[in-house]
Amino acid sequence: MPFAYYARLSRAQQQIYRRSDAIVTLALPPGVEPAAHVNAIADALAADRRTDVQKHCQALATMLAQGYVVPPVAIKVLAQRPSNDYGELHGLYDPREDAPPPLISLWMRTAALGKVVAFRSFLRTLVHEFNHHLDYELFALAETFHTEGFYKRESALSNALFAAAGIAPPPPRGGAARRTAPRP
Repeated sequence: MPFAYYARLSRAQQQIYRRSDAIVTLALPPGVEPAAHVNAIADALAADRRTDVQKHCQALATMLAQGYVVPPVAIKVLAQRPSNDYGELHGLYDPREDAPPPLISLWMRTAALGKVVAFRSFLRTLVHEFNHHLDYELFALAETFHTEGFYKRESALSNALFAAAGIAPPPPRGGAARRTAPRP
């Protein structure tokens, strides 16, 4: 089921939206071994070393781009998140069509308290923005939309990165597992 903003899209945009929504999984490319970079990002965040976070995010993004055989993307890690009435900005993908390569900007501190962002959230943000890059470069979509398929791809790639680095999956959302069959 499309998100509410789907109805405001043009017919051409709706077609792109549906194509994006139909792509629901994204595995790590064959031969990509991201564990060292993922763990280095976690360590650099824990030590509050912005330049090291940026260096390891760039290395991971370069490895993924090579694995997916797409053009590279530049990574910029900034200090404190900007915010406004709508909330905090976690990351931003800028395709920079006039000045390649595309740029992913990430913020490593919360806006309100200035605390270093939790590792899982930070890595998911990197993956989220990288998925916008893949929408253009791997899936050849003319635009990149937040669809259910997009979020499923983000989750699949994030979980694959966590697993490759030996990091346990997050607990299931919503507490205890639901029963799939009615009680007798």
